[in-house]
Amino acid sequence: MRQPATSNERPLPMATCVPQGFRLAGVHCGIKSDPRKPDLTLAVALEPAVAAGVYTQNLVYAAPVAFDRQRTPSDRIRVVVANSGNANACTGERGLRDAGEMAKLAARACGAEEDQALVLSTGIIGEYLPMEKIAQGVEAATARLGSDEDALVSAAQGMMTTDKYHKLAGRTLTLGTKRIQITGMTKGAGMIGPRMATMLGLLMTDAALEPDVAQAQLAAAVEVTFNCISVEGHMSTNDTVLLLASGAAAPTPLAGDDLAAFGRALCEVCEELARAIPADGEGASHLVTLE
Repeated sequence: MRQPATSNERPLPMATCVPQGFRLAGVHCGIKSDPRKPDLTLAVALEPAVAAGVYTQNLVYAAPVAFDRQRTPSDRIRVVVANSGNANACTGERGLRDAGEMAKLAARACGAEEDQALVLSTGIIGEYLPMEKIAQGVEAATARLGSDEDALVSAAQGMMTTDKYHKLAGRTLTLGTKRIQITGMTKGAGMIGPRMATMLGLLMTDAALEPDVAQAQLAAAVEVTFNCISVEGHMSTNDTVLLLASGAAAPTPLAGDDLAAFGRALCEVCEELARAIPADGEGASHLVTLE
């Protein structure tokens, strides 16, 4: 069962579930002082998945951003490990080594190759990752991997920092005889400015996509959603949105009208998540939409 949360409990949105081919978990490993707050998330693809990424445009960027940029797009990612409470930003060469070690720990725990993992970090800037705690958290999360509601919610909670509640969205598409799921989670409450900000996003689908197509679809969706939100106008160091496609529901890569329909649904999921971020912004009392 997922751990009790101090944030407001929210029911899962309609059409939000774990896509085929993925297992998730969120646990508390001690990065945050409150044991009720998950601070490490693990997302595992049962088979190598296509992965794409869009990252901060800040000239100062964190070690996980540098690390993931080198590995996306890809057609063989198996693991995404995320921690909250520590951004691993402005940590120099040690930060890069720690990001690599974090990826290795997650890959080994899940039976993947060392180069099949991506990392996400968010939280305090300028402090080194507590690697012993992260190692323990990876082991604990591996033991709790699941595909039910508890697993999905705990994974979303493990990415939160000052968020008041976890953020999930999903869409289900029927494309001919194929039933496709897109589910996303995100965090972000402060330092939110145009061109993303202190936010992390993880989108998963059981559709099949070619790596370059996944990258193009993600970039297009981010441009009209996450890149349009602002809480106080600050750009940050760790902003990352990842898209993983398992192909478990339909192994043939989407193309033509099916791909266009997928793109529209992906934008809808991103827009729902993007709106949830400023609505939950630190000190925010209004959500304003400019047409």
